[in-house]
Amino acid sequence: MRMRSQKMGHRPAASAAGPHRDWPPARRPHVDSAEYVVIGAGLVGASIARSLAKRGREVIVVDEHEPAVPRGSSHGSARILRITYPETFYTDMALRARRLFDELAAETGHQLITATGTLDHGDVRQPERLAEVLADLGVDYELLTAEAAMERWPQFRFDGPVLFHRDAGVIDAGTAVTASLESALAHGAQLRTQWQVDNGSRARGGPPPGANLTLTSATGEQLGARHVIVAAGGGLPGLCSGLPVCDRAQSALNRVTVRQEQVYHFPIAAGMPTDWPTFIHKDAAMQAYGLPGGRDGAYTDTSGTARLGIKLAEFNGGQVIGDAEEQTGRLDEAGQARMIDFVSDRIPGLVAEPYAGATCLFTSTPDQDFIIDTAEDITIVSACSGHGAKLAPATGEAVAAALAERTALPERFAFVRD
Repeated sequence: MRMRSQKMGHRPAASAAGPHRDWPPARRPHVDSAEYVVIGAGLVGASIARSLAKRGREVIVVDEHEPAVPRGSSHGSARILRITYPETFYTDMALRARRLFDELAAETGHQLITATGTLDHGDVRQPERLAEVLADLGVDYELLTAEAAMERWPQFRFDGPVLFHRDAGVIDAGTAVTASLESALAHGAQLRTQWQVDNGSRARGGPPPGANLTLTSATGEQLGARHVIVAAGGGLPGLCSGLPVCDRAQSALNRVTVRQEQVYHFPIAAGMPTDWPTFIHKDAAMQAYGLPGGRDGAYTDTSGTARLGIKLAEFNGGQVIGDAEEQTGRLDEAGQARMIDFVSDRIPGLVAEPYAGATCLFTSTPDQDFIIDTAEDITIVSACSGHGAKLAPATGEAVAAALAERTALPERFAFVRD
């Protein structure tokens, strides 16, 4: 069945940073232009806006909907936070992102991460290689045999080595968006929702004065910017077709694949542990991941008791679509059957019948690297391929530093790369 979406906002608690507004925060008076306009108020866009605002830069964030709506890539209360990558580049980035999430939580008073630990399994996942990277960086881990892992976690069925990393967990993505925007606004940024960008044009020197670009909304409103940052997730291909982006940027965007993915929530079997780690399984037959379901994965069992199930999804298993606007919200029966077979084969701790399902938006590149680059006064940010959420604060920091402080972005994120 289609899982019902829920609003992610909370009333934040007071912290050392001071009292907080209710969500949505009160808007400051609108202005007609800003040094930076960020298109997209998801996790990455909000993180960029926060990092720029904390540097004293003038920022306006626009979004065609409200923050963290189900049609975007940053909604829901459960995303995997993992540190494990087969190379130090992303592992370092993940460690930095984790620290920034903790700083954001301390600043805003929101709980953003639930620590669960994570399991990595499967020959394609290469647990031994992941362990080598963690060892090189001095990160604690355990590499177990299949037998030792199944004794410890009887809800799984393993047939090869298993890596356990205890500092991983679950990110409350919707609340992280809220917290990032609260922080950005507290540092002077502005937020305009229901502001759908229709097109953009060059406007050297204005109007308004000082603007290099003029954005026009679907309702005819205009907004000037010295620099535009596009962080629109699966909406990038369609959105950028209306912006004056260079050929290099357009060629890079042509490599982006947008999928309507689907996630399923399964109940925990009787007699099985109720505290679950997150997990990633990759072999030739299936690439899947799972995690405790969060608020949007709640269900009521036969006794009337509220429970949280386990959320599972197949990596790159969804229908390819051209753009975020082509989402149908319909679940794919073949995809559901594959996930049920996977649960039956690999996860005896679950009842192999989902009680809920939902579609979501997923963008990826062929090499699974981000696309983050600048051409003139437009920066394209496609933080995608299944690790955008967990790395969002570090991505925001890197983009803000590149724009405000002229630090270099990684070459592997460039529009044109080897």
